[in-house]
Amino acid sequence: MSGNPHESLIKTPKQLVIVLVLSFVVPIIVIVLLAKLATSGRIYDKDSPAMSPEEVGKRIKPVAEVNVAAAGQAGRALKTGEEVYRSVCMACHATGIAKAPKFGDRRDWGRRIGEGQKKLVQVALKGEGAMPARGGASDLSDAEVERAVVHVAGHAGAKFREPAAPALAAAGKADGRKVYESTCMTCHGAGVANAPKFGDKKAWAMHLMHGTAELYQTALKGKGAMPPKGGNLTLSDAEVKAAVDYMLGAVK
Repeated sequence: MSGNPHESLIKTPKQLVIVLVLSFVVPIIVIVLLAKLATSGRIYDKDSPAMSPEEVGKRIKPVAEVNVAAAGQAGRALKTGEEVYRSVCMACHATGIAKAPKFGDRRDWGRRIGEGQKKLVQVALKGEGAMPARGGASDLSDAEVERAVVHVAGHAGAKFREPAAPALAAAGKADGRKVYESTCMTCHGAGVANAPKFGDKKAWAMHLMHGTAELYQTALKGKGAMPPKGGNLTLSDAEVKAAVDYMLGAVK
């Protein structure tokens, strides 16, 4: 004969006591385990030795070394317009994908050429639509980008002038654009983590009110989500200031 399905599983006072004890003990054990799990990570206080500039520098050293190496290419020979086109622009402009004006198509380029060389160069430098700034090759110099524009537009009937080769920078002078592209662009390029976006006058307006000197100090010492020197502690103060000047130049 089967038992009553509604019959209680607790049949004795001893069983009742055990159930009551477990109902209190088990939740407490679970809470303690969760608390240990949540605090098991290493949480650094900003004043702890682990957050000193020297220790932070050690942790980011591999990244910093890559950044310095990239910035050190400033003295390389400039690419020709055709070289830039073949290595960067051709991926889209050869076939006209993503609405890119097709190479050699006068119809596609007619209106754009009519806007003038300066306008086309600015579009190539800053990006537009599906095309990223400098075609996605941030290591290209302004002169190389302009050479590519002259080359591409020339095959569509334009008579643009080849830009003059830029004068060599004075020895030891910091290159703000290089520092921006190797370090600052990660956040300021897209405006992530509340960083004022490069070239966005509205986003920079409030910061400009505080003056250049304070912006220098903010970049050097860090503020909010931005670490000192953008996280690249190998940068000199002069290089950080040059990067600030470069970004300010884009919104003045």
